[in-house]
Amino acid sequence: MRQYQALIEVAESIIAHRDLNSLLQELKKRLGALVNIDGAHVVLHDAKENVMRRYVLKSASQQGESLIAELPMYEAPSGLVWQTQQPLLINDLDAYQDRFARVISVMRESGLNTAYLLPLTSLDRKLGTVIFISRQKDAWSDDDRSVLQQATKLVALAVDNVVNFESARAAETELKRRLEQLRLLLAVGKSVASHLDLRKLIEIISDYVRKTLQCDAVWMALRDSEPDYMRVYALDPTFDVDARSGEGRRFPLEGTFAAKVLATFETLLLTREDLENSPSPFVRSIAAQGIHSGCLAPLISQGRGLGVVSMTSRRENAFTNEDAELFTQIAGQLAIAVDNALNFERARDAEAEAKRKSERLQMLLEINNALVSQLSLRELVRAISTTLRATMGYDSATVGLYDAETNQLRAYVFDLPENIQPIEEGTVIPLEGSVGGRAMESSEPVFINRADRARAHSEFDLRIVEGGIRSAGVLPLMAHGRKLGLLGVLSFREDAFPAADQELLGHVAKQIAIAVENALAFHEIETLKNKLTSEKLYLEDEIRTEHNFEELIGFSSAFKRILKQVETVAPTESAVLIRGETGTGKELLARAIHNLSARSERSLVKINCAAIPTGLIESELFGHEKGAFTGAITQRIGRFELAHKGTLFLDEVGDIPLELQPKLLRVLQEQEFERLGSTRTQKVDVRLIAATNCDLEQMVNDKKYRSDLYYRLNVFPITIPPLRERREDIPALVRFFAQRYGQRLKKRIDTISNGAMAALTDYYWPGNVRELQHFIERAVILSQGRDLEVSMSELKPVEQSSPASPLTPKSRLSTLEAAEREHIKRALEESNWVIGGPNGAAARLGLKRTTLQSRMQKLGIVRAGS
Repeated sequence: MRQYQALIEVAESIIAHRDLNSLLQELKKRLGALVNIDGAHVVLHDAKENVMRRYVLKSASQQGESLIAELPMYEAPSGLVWQTQQPLLINDLDAYQDRFARVISVMRESGLNTAYLLPLTSLDRKLGTVIFISRQKDAWSDDDRSVLQQATKLVALAVDNVVNFESARAAETELKRRLEQLRLLLAVGKSVASHLDLRKLIEIISDYVRKTLQCDAVWMALRDSEPDYMRVYALDPTFDVDARSGEGRRFPLEGTFAAKVLATFETLLLTREDLENSPSPFVRSIAAQGIHSGCLAPLISQGRGLGVVSMTSRRENAFTNEDAELFTQIAGQLAIAVDNALNFERARDAEAEAKRKSERLQMLLEINNALVSQLSLRELVRAISTTLRATMGYDSATVGLYDAETNQLRAYVFDLPENIQPIEEGTVIPLEGSVGGRAMESSEPVFINRADRARAHSEFDLRIVEGGIRSAGVLPLMAHGRKLGLLGVLSFREDAFPAADQELLGHVAKQIAIAVENALAFHEIETLKNKLTSEKLYLEDEIRTEHNFEELIGFSSAFKRILKQVETVAPTESAVLIRGETGTGKELLARAIHNLSARSERSLVKINCAAIPTGLIESELFGHEKGAFTGAITQRIGRFELAHKGTLFLDEVGDIPLELQPKLLRVLQEQEFERLGSTRTQKVDVRLIAATNCDLEQMVNDKKYRSDLYYRLNVFPITIPPLRERREDIPALVRFFAQRYGQRLKKRIDTISNGAMAALTDYYWPGNVRELQHFIERAVILSQGRDLEVSMSELKPVEQSSPASPLTPKSRLSTLEAAEREHIKRALEESNWVIGGPNGAAARLGLKRTTLQSRMQKLGIVRAGS
């Protein structure tokens, strides 16, 4: 009767309890008066995973706390009871050791010796198993077990009620959660439909997600232009992160969880250990900032992985699989917005790019128009500089021309800003160590978007940087493999040269290179045209002169010595100084040297320095620019330019004014000069032959001639003796001139009388060969037959000339020269032709060694056999 009373009380307890834990507490209390039990447990069957899971484990004595909470069906005694629906009494632990090893081991460790397992079934619904445990062996009699069976039936009803109640509550919670998710998805959908600004969209979605999924931040990363990189595109503004991982941060895809998500198109839950142990430095940097869990979902649109969206939390294991599923749906909607926004940005960028291309095409058209309309390279570069500044916003465009012979860059047009010191045209710009040098050496453009003093390795670059320039582009000007110069573009802004502008400037540089080549070719053609015009006039002048000897005539030893000197010096590039009296044939000798040299194919340009007014000789030598002085109405090319690659013959070089001599010395030494009225340096390649009848040594001593110029001219002196000192050459010269003028005057001269020839040979000839030439021309004119008629009255011997004769001074001078020659010869013979030293000829004569050598050259004194 007590048992039934207890069961009634159990039933009443079941009605009053909806919590299974409190129910078992009450059950233990009520049954404890009838049956000795140490604990009661409910093990429910999990149909989804097919395991037996201990649902309630509670007793007054806390016995059985260490029992296994979850076991597979085949390992759990409760699973056997659930399957067979038959009670199972375990009072001999050894009997069940092999079959339920884990459970038996736990019972031994807990000091339990008896367990009674009863199926928990309600209305044919198999719920699980009730387990009663005791420390005693054979703890319960048959009546006890009957009471436990009856109590179990009541417990089954209670468990069914509780399970149903909890299921209903869970269903209600799930329904509420689903409603919240639907509201979230609806809000996200509305935001996606109304926003094209992804940054603003992330801010709105982050607010929704934080409220629903309890996260701290939402951020999005999209694929970069390089396929192996991603860029943080939009970041939740409420989340404080290190700038290194903030918006705009570009990071490599390899080793990141984003790479895995984009490869599998599956959402990934991340734990603290995942973040901290990631091989990606970027991911580890996020973990170091306090992020302990995350959920990463792919952004997929039309089968393309656009990027990833992530929600993160400072809590560990903050997100469940259900959260991941919802976040995946949000990512699906966000992917549509991303795709739309990217398409919109592409369309906007395409429109902007089309506009930029149109502007640049217009710029290229303007540059091309400048190319075809400007023949002046200087004006062309200025026009291009103006166009570049107006179209591309640059502050300066400059052009330097390259001199391959000297490997130097010279400023041509440097359109610099006002705050940078101007650079004069023609200034040499060092290439070594400079940005221009790198571009010239590599033949590739060099761009610097953040110029500073540390990067300026040359004085010129430092000058530009100190002027405020922060971006610079230097592009080589190349045409047909030839280096023409450099185009420089400068800006006060940093990062002024993006890739598109660099490509455009490459096209501009090619156009400018063509223009430079054309302008240089045009300049060269104009120069050659002017030179040809000058040469034509010069040659016409030459044709009109009577000094165009066709060959050198002479057989004397002195004359042969001169020819030997000409043969020796002609192949060299050395300067030659020809000395001799007027009319001895200095110009003819200069022509012979030129004809035997490597420059014979080019012009021999001559200028008589004594025949040009002092004020005009500089213009004649070096040329002048238009407007250089009054009367300079056009540009004029000087004789040095005219003789480029040829030979320049300066006759009467002793008459060059003292103030002009330094400039002449410079062009002889440096092969460069400036025209009158110009600052541009002209380079020439000229061989110089000079001639004079002056005593330059005496002029140097008298400070009337620069010694350095004299030494520069007197590299290889040749002295032509007067005709009276090589009389054996006179017969040959007479025959040559008679035949020449006979042909010109259409007269045949066959004979010259012995008397006439003797008179011609004995005559003093103060005018030398020139006088003989004109005398024979006059004789040919007067001759009526084939005999040359010579006016003997004009050929009086020196001793028969009257004191009043104009030849008398010359005769006396000749006698003094002859006496001087004989005196010097005697001194040389006495000293065995030793010139220097205490016993040399110079000491005997009381002269300096150099003065004696100069006298010997002037008088044509040489040792016999030399």
